[in-house]
Amino acid sequence: MHWISYATPLLQGAWVTAQLTVYSTLLGAFFAFLFGLGKLSRFWPIKGLSIGIIEIFRGTSLLVQLFWLYFALPVVGQLVGIDLRLPPVAAGTLALSLNIGAYGAEVVRGAIQAVPSAQHEAAQALDFTPRQTLWRIALPQAIPEMMPSFGNLAVQNLKDTALVSLISLGDLAFRAEQIRNFTQDSTTVYTVLLFMYFGMALILTAAMKLLERSVGRWRARRI
Repeated sequence: MHWISYATPLLQGAWVTAQLTVYSTLLGAFFAFLFGLGKLSRFWPIKGLSIGIIEIFRGTSLLVQLFWLYFALPVVGQLVGIDLRLPPVAAGTLALSLNIGAYGAEVVRGAIQAVPSAQHEAAQALDFTPRQTLWRIALPQAIPEMMPSFGNLAVQNLKDTALVSLISLGDLAFRAEQIRNFTQDSTTVYTVLLFMYFGMALILTAAMKLLERSVGRWRARRI
């Protein structure tokens, strides 16, 4: 039962992982709507910027994005005379949220575009502005359709947090590697680590299911 002695540092790391997951998922959801709506914008500068950000963060490795924000961004800051150094938590949260936001932006765009054209025609007949059509017609119908995909992205984001251990952030993966280096007990450490990530994923999945049901009831009340 020597693995019980691993519990304290692993639980400390799990708390960091949980915080990182929550922060980056919430910020990623904000970026998803920001970039997704931006991609649908009629203003080309906004549309072009949104498309560029989406393609960059979907088309490059999350690990490279993380290293760039943590190691390369401060160098760029030195060149322009600005301190752009980010703490590990900030760099990890930003990299994860931009990555999940880029993928989520396509979910937002697709769900909004899937709203039947008849709904938009009805809004025009009622003399709604494009903004009113978006907020009163399109989004209330599109958001429930986004929830299953957002749930999958949230779980994927949880698993991706393991990468932040590479910038010395004391998350679950970092603590597990510290224990393994000290004890050389790879089998036990990684088995416990596997089940801890699995348990956290189950909890997150259940939370997203509850949120999905809540959004579904909200949609039903609006209809």
